[in-house]
Amino acid sequence: MNLSFQKLFFAIATVFLLFAIMVLAKSILVPLSIALLISFILFPLAKKFESWRIGNTFAAFLSIFAVIIFIGGVIFFFSSQIINIAKEFSNFKDKIILAFTDVTIFLNNNVSLIENLEKNELFDQMKGWLAKSSGSLVTKTVSSSAAFLAGLLATIVFTFLFLIYRDGLTNAFLAFSTEDKRERVLKMFKSVQQVGQKYLFGMILLTVVIGLANSIGLLIIGIENPFLFGFLGAALAIIPYIGTTMGAIIPVIYAFVSYDSIWTAVAVAILFWVVQLVADNFLTPRIVGGSLKINALTAILSLFVGAAVWGLAGMILFLPFAAMLRVICEEFEELKPIALIIGEQNKEEGDGRKLFLLRWWEKLKGRFTK
Repeated sequence: MNLSFQKLFFAIATVFLLFAIMVLAKSILVPLSIALLISFILFPLAKKFESWRIGNTFAAFLSIFAVIIFIGGVIFFFSSQIINIAKEFSNFKDKIILAFTDVTIFLNNNVSLIENLEKNELFDQMKGWLAKSSGSLVTKTVSSSAAFLAGLLATIVFTFLFLIYRDGLTNAFLAFSTEDKRERVLKMFKSVQQVGQKYLFGMILLTVVIGLANSIGLLIIGIENPFLFGFLGAALAIIPYIGTTMGAIIPVIYAFVSYDSIWTAVAVAILFWVVQLVADNFLTPRIVGGSLKINALTAILSLFVGAAVWGLAGMILFLPFAAMLRVICEEFEELKPIALIIGEQNKEEGDGRKLFLLRWWEKLKGRFTK
């Protein structure tokens, strides 16, 4: 009994210590984790360059440079739309304040919270408050931008090092296992790498599909800069469950303050809701879900735990890491119960449920066709 309690205590203490380290070392571990996932997807490209008799270091450099060129091309494609929105920012800000003022006056007229509340006075107060807070906002923006650039630079460096020293790192981990288990461990590494590759490729494909759907819908509705808003919303789809909703906020607000009819904003909201419905129930399970093979409970827990530990980055990273943990646990007999908890329900149960629903549908259809 004492031994069991001791094991439980050490297990809980280890988990708490692990999370404490992850929180304290966030500035290092987040770029390191992102670099690990990126190196998974760049590994085939680096191998292709190496097959052309290009050195290991230069192949890694070319792989990263190709990604930078691609991202730069995307930014250049949207640059004109970004410049147009930046030029309209001051008018856009005044329209948001005016819309907020109108809503406040409407609520006050019906609820009567503040007596003698004037629209012009409230509008001027809101503009003054924004002017006072703009200084601190600029300071926060500059510091956040500096932190982002530092993290981006660290991610590029870590990715470069992962690609260069991938063989040495693999051999170092294999050295921890005995000779008879090294082939099994190497197979596990390849499975983990494949999970990361499939997840990232799936997310890229999902982003493109959702972005095109959003953009075409916004173009039909008549929103300016439809591709910018469409792909901005799609890019946030990498955040599970809530990303598409977050991506809809900016275009809905833009439509609300930029167009006279409120139905334009309503149409944009309905568009993003329909796209999210299709993405969550049809696209994501088929494009991304097949590579993860984790259940909904694990996915939701990964979302919340990731947000608590690393914020937005954790919400994105912890989902593929949970899938990788499942692969690792499946290779060790002692950890297989954890893999069962993380993974999907077995296929036989899913097939049985499908057969039950099929029989139920045939029975229901038979009653109406007699």
